[in-house]
Amino acid sequence: MIEIIGTNAGLVWNALNAANSQTVKALKKATKLKDKEIYAALGWLAREGKLNLEASEDDVVVTLL
Repeated sequence: MIEIIGTNAGLVWNALNAANSQTVKALKKATKLKDKEIYAALGWLAREGKLNLEASEDDVVVTLL
C-alpha cells in the first residue's frame, strides 16, 4: 500500500510540475486517480513539505513549493 501511495504521489508531483498550481479536481482529472488515492498522495507530498494547500470557494488549490 505504501508503495502505491508513493507512486501516486509521483503522478501528482509530475502533474503539478507541468502546471505548478492546480485544483484538486484538476489533479484528479490529470492523474486519473480516485478520491482516496489523490488525498493519500497529497498527504504524502504535504508531509514531505513539497506542497502549499489553499482553500478556495469550492475546491483546494495545490501548488508545488
